[in-house]
Amino acid sequence: MVQAPDRPVRPVTPAPSRGPRAPLTWLLAVGVPTAALALHMALYGRWLVDDAGITFAYARSIAAGAGPVLQPGAAPVEGWSNPSWLALLVLASAVGLFDHGTWFGVSDLVLFPKAAALACGAGVVAAFHVVAREVVPGRWRAAAVTAVAGTLVAAVPSYAAWLASGLENPLLALGAAAIAATLVRAVARGRLTAPGPAVTCGLLAALAALTRPDGLVYAVAYPVALLVLLRRDTIGRAVAAAGLSLLVFAVPYGGYLAWRVATFGLWVPNTAVAKAQGLPEVTALNRPAELVPVAGWLLVSLAAGALGAALLRPGRHRPLLAVLLVPFGLALAAYAVLEPDWMGLQRFATPIWALGALVAVLAADRAIGAATVRGRAVAGGLGVVALVVSAASWLETARTFRNGPTVPLCAIAVGMGAAPNAFGDILGVPDGRIATPDVGGTALTSRYEVVDLVGLVSAPIARFHADGDMAGLRDHVLDEVAPEFVEVHGNWTRMTGLLDDPRTAERYVPVHMVSPDSGYLVRRDLVTDPARLAEASTYAREVTQPRREAASAAPRSGCGTLRPGSTDALTITR
Repeated sequence: MVQAPDRPVRPVTPAPSRGPRAPLTWLLAVGVPTAALALHMALYGRWLVDDAGITFAYARSIAAGAGPVLQPGAAPVEGWSNPSWLALLVLASAVGLFDHGTWFGVSDLVLFPKAAALACGAGVVAAFHVVAREVVPGRWRAAAVTAVAGTLVAAVPSYAAWLASGLENPLLALGAAAIAATLVRAVARGRLTAPGPAVTCGLLAALAALTRPDGLVYAVAYPVALLVLLRRDTIGRAVAAAGLSLLVFAVPYGGYLAWRVATFGLWVPNTAVAKAQGLPEVTALNRPAELVPVAGWLLVSLAAGALGAALLRPGRHRPLLAVLLVPFGLALAAYAVLEPDWMGLQRFATPIWALGALVAVLAADRAIGAATVRGRAVAGGLGVVALVVSAASWLETARTFRNGPTVPLCAIAVGMGAAPNAFGDILGVPDGRIATPDVGGTALTSRYEVVDLVGLVSAPIARFHADGDMAGLRDHVLDEVAPEFVEVHGNWTRMTGLLDDPRTAERYVPVHMVSPDSGYLVRRDLVTDPARLAEASTYAREVTQPRREAASAAPRSGCGTLRPGSTDALTITR
């Protein structure tokens, strides 16, 4: 039977020592995995995904006093879904750490988000160590378990790449890991129903929910943990503690929700409107299964077997593992309900990799510790084989992503921001609007007002996408907005039908077409000199294209400081 939540299951390790060994075990436990994560993140060079640039642009506007707008003077739209990550960037900008220049010759737009991500990664491993100290006997053994779990998750390309992307993934992973550590520590010390853990979990859940919309699921982590360990004689205290935790969660989250409604008139961010996230179907429950081959079938099978063996074996570790499975299960549930992500490499799975690695290594330690000598040898051999097989797959995945990462911010800054700025200089178009489906790097670099064809930062276009009304979208863009420049490519061209609309050919002329469905257009009435159009076309072909290709080579290249009006946003390190 699972241990009652108000009965201590501790101690199995000595109280934290103030001697020299305690810092040394922490250094081993946290330092080794953090170094491994830093090396893995460095594999992807200066790459940042373009969607991160949207948050960067809002942070710039807010820090400059222009308000919650993509560009100064634009209409207020909640084009972000990660307010806590946005707040961190605004604070960093306010103290001169972000969007102010360079560190050692590298743009702080690149280095600060990656440094913050690495710090969050170290925090995740520190949370691992808090858990391991409660579950595993012996200070050094707990440090070894932490180091193995932390290094294991650092080796997963999906985890390291999306931590390095500039998006909010590292902060969400830290929030989920901190909730897990708080729950395990509270159960180990018989304080699960105490006010401290209730308040801490409520605040951490609010952080997670304000980091990404699916983080809302962690609001029930504490109540579910109480339910898992519920006893009849503790029902009253459990109900009171759950209520306190939910109340603490509701204050910051509800406050932000009230601000959203008052400012934008929406209950959800504009990004959710554009993506038309609906209620999940029953078949969505199968979605987490797609992560199994990514981790490795043998590795997952061994981890599941070890977990089952550990839970079947009586001991103080059982309630601790049981409560650790609560945030892990919620992370899986969040992954299941989200729409599949086009960016690839399992972008929404970051908390799953972190908590899954911790659960797997703790379970393996507990199961192997109870096995015979022969059983340990067999389990160790199988574990090595599983790790080798998974590592080979991860290495190939990392190499592939390194050579072709998802929509590099710098490539967009070069291609959709700096290049049209140069076209405008050549054609004599000093201001106006540019319509494009990639707006992060564009907003940071373009002198033109950005019209988001995806709708993430445009309320009218978001509604057209939500309604599936592409004819209405074309009417809005071509008749009402009439942007000076249009950039279209690939799926977005086919989805919107812009190039097939006869008004486009009537009102716009190509500057340069990379392919039949991709290229740059300028409004026909702005071309007063055919020689200038030819010059702009030559520039696009001979300068823009090579720069965009170089900007996509993430390990070698990166963005400069990215200021509006720039005609060259690329820096290359050989």
